[in-house]
Amino acid sequence: MNSTNGSRLAPQYEVVIIGAGLGGIGAGVALRKVGVEDFLIIDKWGKVGGTWFANTYPGVAVDVPSPVYNFSFQQRSNWSRFFAPGHEIQRYAEEVVDKQGLRDKLRLDCGCEKGVFDERNDMWRITTEYGDEITARFVIGAVGGLESPQNPDIDGIDDYTGKIVHSARWDHDYDYRGQRIAVIGTGATGLQLIPELAKKAAQLTVYQRRAIWIGPKPDFRMGPGLNAVLNFPPLQSTVRLVGNIGVNAGLGAGLALSNYPRLTSAAISVGEAALKGYLFSQVRDPGLRRKLTPDYRLGCKRPSVSNNYFQAFTRPNVDLNTTPIERFTPHGIVTADGAERRFDMVVCATGFKVMEKGATPPYPVIGRGGRELGEFWDRNRYQAYQGVSVPGFPNSFLIIGPYAYAPGSYIPLIESTTAHAARVIAEARRRGATCVEVRQEPHDRYFARMDRRAKNTHLFSQGCAASNTYYINYQGDGAAFRPSTQLEMYWENRHFPLDDYRYSTSVASEEEAAYSTSFSLFSQS
Repeated sequence: MNSTNGSRLAPQYEVVIIGAGLGGIGAGVALRKVGVEDFLIIDKWGKVGGTWFANTYPGVAVDVPSPVYNFSFQQRSNWSRFFAPGHEIQRYAEEVVDKQGLRDKLRLDCGCEKGVFDERNDMWRITTEYGDEITARFVIGAVGGLESPQNPDIDGIDDYTGKIVHSARWDHDYDYRGQRIAVIGTGATGLQLIPELAKKAAQLTVYQRRAIWIGPKPDFRMGPGLNAVLNFPPLQSTVRLVGNIGVNAGLGAGLALSNYPRLTSAAISVGEAALKGYLFSQVRDPGLRRKLTPDYRLGCKRPSVSNNYFQAFTRPNVDLNTTPIERFTPHGIVTADGAERRFDMVVCATGFKVMEKGATPPYPVIGRGGRELGEFWDRNRYQAYQGVSVPGFPNSFLIIGPYAYAPGSYIPLIESTTAHAARVIAEARRRGATCVEVRQEPHDRYFARMDRRAKNTHLFSQGCAASNTYYINYQGDGAAFRPSTQLEMYWENRHFPLDDYRYSTSVASEEEAAYSTSFSLFSQS
């Protein structure tokens, strides 16, 4: 840290990006596009990739087509499958880092413990897990939404003496072959994990609170010929564009069409009929089929695709238990009917904390006047301008903030919000400003628009709150998604009025300027 005259402190970096997943990597590329080179990317993990490095459970794979799941500035066609396994996405992250020249910008094994805004010097002080401090003029929070594992709140869980693991922290040293295994949770992770465990477990018991809507997965091997065809740039870009439109329509159409509730309801009914037909084709036992049929509307939760999930429950070594769990014992699990089942291993496929206090972000962020971001959101509801900026937290940007994500592939979201942050930083440079902060009025206008739209979607009109969806948080808000098309998300993050932000110079800088002016006048006299 440098001092120019004893009063003004200069930060070590112009920008620090917290997180080296695809969001942090995308932020680095966006900064480069606007001419910012003085930045650092930090991450608690030892490799890049974020959730794709952390999540290595059996069967982990991307749930949107691989040709869609890549950046527009570095499209990739060499995939083993149409829905690539997780390790290939992590490898793609490494490829982007190398091709974009970001390797020397990384500081891995360096987690953030706290961020504090220094109001006098208009910079952020970031405390790492090792207790040292990194300072930066601007901070981009690129910690993904799937970061903090959600462990089940069940009595006696600490008394259990067998092997217990969360799917997001898989233990590859443990041999689960031939074991009695319990899986708690049947969400997006469970549907990938359960068929793989079923192949090797002596007995697999799945505890289901809510069934999940599932469609067929058009997955297949991507051989050399198909990869070569898709490597033709015009075709590659066309496939990516059409694929993104299709994924956005499949995952977020009901949210985007919030002003047309009758049309949305009719489309949902058609989708439910089709998915029930698919379930019937996979499971002929009516009792099992009833258990696997969701009791909430399609779209309340993110729907998924699988070709082997339903079939796993037809295996003789797999049992689907829908009786609520009452407690753990040292050797197993007791359900509400009093039955105890003993297990060698319990897998918690219980997802992540999304838009929850203490988890978004997973470290304290202290802005102007000592205001802590998590506390602010807890008291005032989750909100952020375009999902990126919050008043009272200058020089700070989010990649996946409240009302940022229009459902679909995460890549268009990353490219949209990183472009937003880079655009503001570039404008601050142009104006010679050391502080930039979103104005209250445009922020509040955006929040009101998103809240109104969200409350008009099927999530709030058709009983989705009871489905335990992460789309609706503990405050009763739909802050985890942006009720719009991805096209609107893309456009607004690149074309918002730059004067929606306030640009200023630090107190210390003003004092220095006044000192310089006074000295100049004294010399002339």
